[in-house]
Amino acid sequence: MIDFIPVELFKNIFFNFQLVIVLFLFLQSQNSDLDDKRNLNQMSTVGILLLFFIVTLVGFRPVSYAFGDMGTYSLQFDEFANNVAEPISTDYFFYYFMKFAANYLNKEIFFFLCMLVYTYSLYLASKKLFKEYWAYSFFILVFSLSFWAYGTNGIRNGMATSIFLLAITRQNNLSKILILIISLSIHQSMIIPVIMYVITTYYTNTRNIFRFWLLCIPLSLLLGSILETFFLGIGLGEDVKLKGYLIESEEYQEQMSAVGFRWDFLLYSIIGVFSGMYFIFKKNFNDKFYTHIFNVYLLTNAIWILVIRANFSNRFAYLSWFMLGLIIIYPFLKYKFFDNQHKMIGKILLSYFLITYFLEFVLS
Repeated sequence: MIDFIPVELFKNIFFNFQLVIVLFLFLQSQNSDLDDKRNLNQMSTVGILLLFFIVTLVGFRPVSYAFGDMGTYSLQFDEFANNVAEPISTDYFFYYFMKFAANYLNKEIFFFLCMLVYTYSLYLASKKLFKEYWAYSFFILVFSLSFWAYGTNGIRNGMATSIFLLAITRQNNLSKILILIISLSIHQSMIIPVIMYVITTYYTNTRNIFRFWLLCIPLSLLLGSILETFFLGIGLGEDVKLKGYLIESEEYQEQMSAVGFRWDFLLYSIIGVFSGMYFIFKKNFNDKFYTHIFNVYLLTNAIWILVIRANFSNRFAYLSWFMLGLIIIYPFLKYKFFDNQHKMIGKILLSYFLITYFLEFVLS
């Protein structure tokens, strides 16, 4: 455990180290060619350095409620260690993993392994998709707005989404299904992106899916509370905590900076919508994987829009946001659309990170 650094400084170190990295990437992109072997080697080296830094710093952080739900997971770990935990009835893979760790490992190693799974899965997915260009994908995924929060606070959800990305990069269908099941059994909320992934495997009309996404905005404005009640009625609210996300209550509102229709969250989501629509329809980018994941992003984001007023709306938004970096960077690493494309990639990485830096670090 890294206990020589004050707890309140971990976030500062994390984001400012990333700031140094992204500034280096930006300068590198303005002065080199994307396909230059020296550039690719340097990017791979920086990518491995960032991977090691994240897993070490965040993985060995002190066990503290300063990191949100980490404190709650710590209490659950102690219950397993002392054989007083309630029977496991949900998120089986995660809690049996916690039970195993409580019996044979220690708490610090457990949280380190959680962070390793969360981050290393993104590395493996990036390597599978982009080969020698993997670092650019890894950079944008760990520069994302929710990366820190779901590595330190929403730990189960973060692990589940990273494993989901790992699953959909597999070409073997059996491997894909097995890894998707693991994702689901780490956090039950993954049922939404998994269902959308299955739907969009067979229904591929992006224009109509986009129209549905667009329709969800006025529907949410007009029928917000009715829709939240509907989702509770079909079983999405069986979990007590999930009910708290949907139902307005003083207990949960105290933990939210804002409730109501989240135009700020919607604007952030539109970054991905614009990127996908631009490349698929404006640039005629015909890539089966990209179209598929973009359709999943649209449908999952649309479900969130329908419950956008919910407490902890960001947790519903995250079910699409974890794909956002991939939606943005994928076309740039698969096909040359522009002159000086490497310079554009550098500007995109810098801009994308600065949004995160401002919202997640400066404002907070």
